[in-house]
Amino acid sequence: MRRILLLTILVLGISGPTALQAQYGMQKKADALFNKFAFLEAADSYKTLVQNDYNTDYAIRKLADCYFLLRDPKQASDYYARAVQQKGITPEYYYNYALVLRALGQYDEAMEWAKTYKQNGGEGRLYRDLKKDEGVDNLFETGSHFEISPVTFNSSYSDFGTYERNGELYFVSSRPHNSHSDKIYKWNEQPYLDIFKRDARGIAQPLAGDINSKYHEGPIAISPDGGTMYFSRNNYLDRKVGKDKQGVNHLKIYRAEWVDGAWKRITDLSINGENYSVSHPALSPDGKTLYFASDMPGGQGKSDLYKAEIHADGSFGNITNLGDRVNTSEDELFPFINNENTLFFSSDGHGGYGLLDVFATVKDQDGTVSQVVNLGEPINSTKDDFSFFMSDNGYEGYFSTNRDGSPFDDDIYYFEKIPPLMLRGLVKDSVNHKPIANARISLQDENGNEIAYLETDANGRYEINIDREKEYIVGANHTKYQEGQEKSFTSKNLRKRATEVIVNLQLVPVRDISVLADLNTIYFDFDKYDIRPDAAKELDKIVNLLLNEYPDMVMRIEAHTDSRGSFSYNDKLSLDRANATAEYLVSQGLQKERIIAAKGYGEKKLTNGCEDGVNCEEPQHQQNRRTEFIVQQMQ
Repeated sequence: MRRILLLTILVLGISGPTALQAQYGMQKKADALFNKFAFLEAADSYKTLVQNDYNTDYAIRKLADCYFLLRDPKQASDYYARAVQQKGITPEYYYNYALVLRALGQYDEAMEWAKTYKQNGGEGRLYRDLKKDEGVDNLFETGSHFEISPVTFNSSYSDFGTYERNGELYFVSSRPHNSHSDKIYKWNEQPYLDIFKRDARGIAQPLAGDINSKYHEGPIAISPDGGTMYFSRNNYLDRKVGKDKQGVNHLKIYRAEWVDGAWKRITDLSINGENYSVSHPALSPDGKTLYFASDMPGGQGKSDLYKAEIHADGSFGNITNLGDRVNTSEDELFPFINNENTLFFSSDGHGGYGLLDVFATVKDQDGTVSQVVNLGEPINSTKDDFSFFMSDNGYEGYFSTNRDGSPFDDDIYYFEKIPPLMLRGLVKDSVNHKPIANARISLQDENGNEIAYLETDANGRYEINIDREKEYIVGANHTKYQEGQEKSFTSKNLRKRATEVIVNLQLVPVRDISVLADLNTIYFDFDKYDIRPDAAKELDKIVNLLLNEYPDMVMRIEAHTDSRGSFSYNDKLSLDRANATAEYLVSQGLQKERIIAAKGYGEKKLTNGCEDGVNCEEPQHQQNRRTEFIVQQMQ
């Protein structure tokens, strides 16, 4: 397969609630853009989440990741500096923070964070790597996880080049299927490659029409309207074999049209040449640009990636080399463009794990490629990994590899990108069932050790990233509520596409009106019982609490005096104060039956030692001239 990929002779050309819902939609959009490597657009959406104070910790981490992958160390360091202060942050954030600090020339600080990475269980990369002159490979290591598995329709022959469109699956294979299969490609002792299609029953059949021949075909790309297919084939058209002066049969990209239920009308393209290979077609999402691999003269290396505009009449514009950000002195092959216009390709010239690895491009604000990113394990291995295809949802797709067999035994693998898992919940009042803002949420491991904390938003909601396959405890507390509630939950055995675990909590309010209403003490002037303006403001809080927050609450009023005056006088004065308080509350709309008693205690319950015969200052006496509110019934 190795030499086939290198495009040599007879080589395969292979190529509120409403507001909350809006914010949640914004997060889903941001995550989808991130999954599709559209990091600039994703960063804009994550910034909106931060501005709206929605799932802020998560958005900050993702912003740090975006700018890290965009190779913008200044902005990345700003967000990593905030991310590494979060409780329960994964060690990789310490390491990536060290990398961007190093890029900014802050070497001592970089080393400290690299050590923090190691001290917190970081494995696989040592902080001495920071001293490498060439830096660290640009691996896509930002918490993304892939699960891979070989597809069921692999054969004992070479299978690769998967392409999916409208639920139909195309691929390239050398499996025998007709009389042409008797013709053996001597280099690997397998039949020549043809294009296959899986039908609704999952059975693979050779593609109907005129595309498959006695030579190599594949891979393919199909126009958005489904009417045109571009495919690789050895230089063979109208039963004529084309060769250069040295007798080499190079690869070309041909065009086919969908006619009467089959692919017909095969035509050559102007981008092809007789003395070099052009192969591995890929189309932009709008179908107006063709990307391909070629060893044509003037390139950066052995095989480069190019693009050419497709005009409305089917002709092609100038051929453009994708430049030295993408192309190297070695081989770049198998381009693929996802629906966010991100280019994926295989290369053995960029830093990787072994032979061909799969890479993705990262674009700057001008739309030009600024970096390439190795997709990392398990997509890549020490063998050849190539022919990457991603579905429009950004979470699944296919790639090909020879990791499990001989160099000639290529297999197709399905990949699924496992999305981040979010713990979400709503904290409510157990009496009025209203959301509780600013409740402290504690996330603990199964042993009760706190690993992260946060607060609910204005709508009582909370969100935090958690790991899969673990046991957790989550609890909520608030100063206005009794001892908090805790719940155990698990993130084990969830669906791969599951993105959230929901744990709602309820808190029981304290039976203390002063706490519930955020009351300041209500005082009276000496020898008076009229309601002062400052007291009226506090009483208005009680009206609001009982009318809007706890409509079934019933209370009693207790009023007090200081020690000056006789006991009988103070008893009457305190009762007048209790009645004045009750009358004010009723005048503001509170029902009379919500106050079961208005009692006066005179000087019987002083709050300090300012009793008869004790010399106290006026502020001390003022503390005793007060009214208190006792919850008699909550619901």
